[in-house]
Amino acid sequence: MTDSLVAGDAFAGGALDLPGWRHVYSGKVRDLYEPDLPALGGAHPLGDVVLVVAADRMSAFDHVLSPGIPDKGVVLTQLSLWWFEQLADIVPNHVVSVEASAEPFDGLVPDVVGGRAMICKRLQMYPVECVARGYLTGSGLAEYRESGEVTGIRLPAGLVDGSRLPDPIFTPATKAEVGEHDENVSFDVVAERLGADVAATLRDLTLAVYARAEQVARERGIILADTKLEFGVDPATGAVVLGDEVLTPDSSRFWPADEWEPGRPQPSFDKQVLRDWLTSSASGWDRAADTAPPALPAGVVSHTRARYLEAYERLTGTPLV
Repeated sequence: MTDSLVAGDAFAGGALDLPGWRHVYSGKVRDLYEPDLPALGGAHPLGDVVLVVAADRMSAFDHVLSPGIPDKGVVLTQLSLWWFEQLADIVPNHVVSVEASAEPFDGLVPDVVGGRAMICKRLQMYPVECVARGYLTGSGLAEYRESGEVTGIRLPAGLVDGSRLPDPIFTPATKAEVGEHDENVSFDVVAERLGADVAATLRDLTLAVYARAEQVARERGIILADTKLEFGVDPATGAVVLGDEVLTPDSSRFWPADEWEPGRPQPSFDKQVLRDWLTSSASGWDRAADTAPPALPAGVVSHTRARYLEAYERLTGTPLV
């Protein structure tokens, strides 16, 4: 994507006024809209759907940062759409249409958010983040150092930051509100809350998605260290459906395979450069203090954007357009 197409900070703020759609929720990155049924004549032509718009907002350490990362929302949406196609034989997804239109009340994706928005089935979402880990890092590494386990799963001794696990593991987490921490929990906790059969289905689908994605990424010279998925139930069919985003730099850790070296933090195709700046003396920010992070410098914004674009291009084999 050329710099001439960059929208600056236009999509880094809050919800937009989208004719034919009514804003109902904003998360750390995405804004959710439902059809404005009176304006659409009482029904949406595609059924019970929602509009999911990926903003350019960036979050780290449970804070939404400023400014946003230009084109980030487009990367997240387009990469998710590409992955949904790669995974279609494993699990259905929630996408109904991405067709954009300049007509204000036809129920399609409004032109202003074309490329960064999807019309999706309205699902009954499971209240759990489904995490698969093939490598040890992040919160999993912190747990392992304390107990030798990750969410109750015993791991071999002697592992270090970036170690490949003997087999990928399912390490779920409870979903947190904006500004709160997700909490890693054991499989037994998920089974207790959702039922053993549902927990097993979510685990098996998560590990199947990870296995396919890890293979695809590895063929492109990228290690998929871990990923976070969300599933819901399609009320019309009862099927378990993959929702939200999938296998993007926001929800996954992607590492260059030729630079992998266990025992240290790995270079990554995500917001690690941004995290590194925030925790450095250059930012002047005390993560432990109850204060908002400072504004991101232009160089950090530019570098982060470049890493997102590189992840998209290396995985899909095509530039973002």
